[in-house]
Amino acid sequence: MTTYAVGSSPRTAARRHAQARTHLLWLGGGLVLAFLVPYVLADRLELPRDLYYAVYGVFTVGLFAAWVRATGQALGEMLRRRLLAATALGVAFAGVMAAVVLTGDAGSRPEGLELAGALVWRGVAYGLADGLLLSAFPILVVFAAFAAAPLRRRLLGKVAIGLAALVASLGMTAAYHAGYSDFRSEKLRKPVAGDVVWSIPTLVTLNPVGAPIAHVGLHVTAVLHDYETDLYLPPHR
Repeated sequence: MTTYAVGSSPRTAARRHAQARTHLLWLGGGLVLAFLVPYVLADRLELPRDLYYAVYGVFTVGLFAAWVRATGQALGEMLRRRLLAATALGVAFAGVMAAVVLTGDAGSRPEGLELAGALVWRGVAYGLADGLLLSAFPILVVFAAFAAAPLRRRLLGKVAIGLAALVASLGMTAAYHAGYSDFRSEKLRKPVAGDVVWSIPTLVTLNPVGAPIAHVGLHVTAVLHDYETDLYLPPHR
């Protein structure tokens, strides 16, 4: 026998389930596209790296904006939600990610205007896009899927949803990196492990700005510390 929460009705429950399915379909589509974009554009077509970053950035922002529009998310409210905490956590975890990069061997880097351009493009722009796709998008989609669920009104329920959101983010990170040939190996473990760290600012605050800020810290440090890194700035061709 099916039961419903107090104050609920079969129609309300059906609407809630339909909304959840819609969000999960967006998540599933995002997972597929997150693999296909690097696989087709970088691995198969071998676009020049900086051109690839431009296409990837447009795709990432477009996917997030399409989900927001199609599902009626209040973007302004989302961006204002715990903004100070999200920014502070983003900066703090940017420092953590920078420290991780600095544990590796230093390599060469360009100088002057070339370095400045790389910091803006490969460090900030690409870092923001990565943080948005790999963490902010899947985490916010999962929480939106359970927005009206009675489960979200209980502490243990929120924890369970948070764990599901983190799993979705880990899955997105794995799918995206698997699109690059060199990550279809044991090497995939490193970005998946890193995702647990750079996702925390958005996971805790449900503000999309936190994870991208943390990810920028990783990319900027990679540009400065080892411009030709074989780990932090794919594609590596």
